Amino acid sequence: MNISGIDHIELYVGDARQTAFYLCTAFGFKVCGQGGPQTGLDGQFSLLLRQGEIQVVLTSGLVADHPATEYVRRHGDGVAVIGIGVDDAAAAYRRLTERGAEPVSPPREYVPGESAAKESGADDQRVVVAEVSGFSDVTHRLVERHGPRREFLPGAIEVTEPDPHSDGKVLRTIDHIAICVPAGGLAPTARYYVDVFGFEQIFEEYVEVGGQGMDSKVVQSPSGHVTFTLIEPDPERQPGQIDNFLSWHAGAGVQHVAFGTDDIVKAVGALSDHGVRFLGTPAAYYDTLEERVGHLDAPLDDLRRLGVLVDRDHWGQLLQIFTESMHVRRTLFLEIIERRGALTFGSGNIKALYEAKQGELSGTTAT
Repeated sequence: MNISGIDHIELYVGDARQTAFYLCTAFGFKVCGQGGPQTGLDGQFSLLLRQGEIQVVLTSGLVADHPATEYVRRHGDGVAVIGIGVDDAAAAYRRLTERGAEPVSPPREYVPGESAAKESGADDQRVVVAEVSGFSDVTHRLVERHGPRREFLPGAIEVTEPDPHSDGKVLRTIDHIAICVPAGGLAPTARYYVDVFGFEQIFEEYVEVGGQGMDSKVVQSPSGHVTFTLIEPDPERQPGQIDNFLSWHAGAGVQHVAFGTDDIVKAVGALSDHGVRFLGTPAAYYDTLEERVGHLDAPLDDLRRLGVLVDRDHWGQLLQIFTESMHVRRTLFLEIIERRGALTFGSGNIKALYEAKQGELSGTTAT
């Protein structure tokens, strides 16, 4: 089974048009397609957004018993489907279910109508999808594509606009997805992706922040293009942000999606100008930054002004920043990340940020 990457993510949301307006206005996405009852998607309305290699589907339920309606009632807006690109959806579905994944939806082929196929000039333009269980009530959609990328799910979610031009766009790809699980769920969730999907565990860390603690493991596909960061709270420590997420989200779920960029300074500046609000970073964090991570690959003044965090692994540096949550439940948020050689994740940012904040609050750290 060859996993090529994250094909798309699908969010179940209360109002797809309103969410699309925000993501397009603030983050530079473009609405490129839609589907609903008129295309055979009974009980739902969906919009396809694109930027760079990123594809985001926003789906709202139109009837009370649609899965999107129930998801939003229980969790609020959030990621319900993670699409994974494969070379053979039927074979991947068969192999994954044999290994222990729960079948959700068997393979189905989507093809464009005759006029659309003639317009595109493609003889073999089809998409095959199947769905299996992931974690909690999040499913994985296995996607096999043939023909030009312009098509998404022909006959269901029809492309209405061409892909957006890359000029002026700052987000390029989905770097990783962070998932919160209840205490005791970390090891079995990581093992599921290793044993069933053939992922490899590439990183693990225990982080103690004051009286709080959390464990994390990172699992990654053999191609390196699908990465999940799994996080659980330490029940022996004081409740913290992971406990809050699990309570407000009503169980395990996607805490944040990390969008990769080629220039984080440019990206954060542009997104801030369009109204995106980022989590603040204490000025004291930057006082010892070069001592912790070595020579910086970006100007310190720019990093300090924008609040960008810097860490490193054995291969290089990674620069990252987190947005404030977009939702009233304060659950799902986004990350912007630039990798300058780094292949995994550093281990210093959370503790360094916490210590800098404590020093700033106590007045013991000069700013």
